[in-house]
Amino acid sequence: HVQLVESGGGSVQAGGSLRLSCAASGYTYCMGWFRQGPGKEREVVARIDSNGYTRYADSVKGRFTISRDNARNILYLQMNSLKPEDTAMYYCAADSGGGGYCYSAPVFTFGYRGQGTQVTVS
Repeated sequence: HVQLVESGGGSVQAGGSLRLSCAASGYTYCMGWFRQGPGKEREVVARIDSNGYTRYADSVKGRFTISRDNARNILYLQMNSLKPEDTAMYYCAADSGGGGYCYSAPVFTFGYRGQGTQVTVS
């Protein structure tokens, strides 16, 4: 079992930046972020495999960057040019599944997830 703990959320003005971190208790091949805003459905934000292959939602492309430190089992999400519509609870998720599963399965279905960190953009 892998435990995930997010940090780095907060309140920021539109146009600002935040960096989320997710500390994992162990290694997993596939990691990602998803979010859920007030009154909205869950939305996949980004994913990354252990080789550094990444995939982003269209809504965050060019503004958000996902990365990971495999040596320390930490996942990051650098968020720039934040918009009010980015306001949401952000969750880290991870899964040992590789290949097609990592690249296609919704991040919120991954086997492990954290408790979330709130991001508010005004």
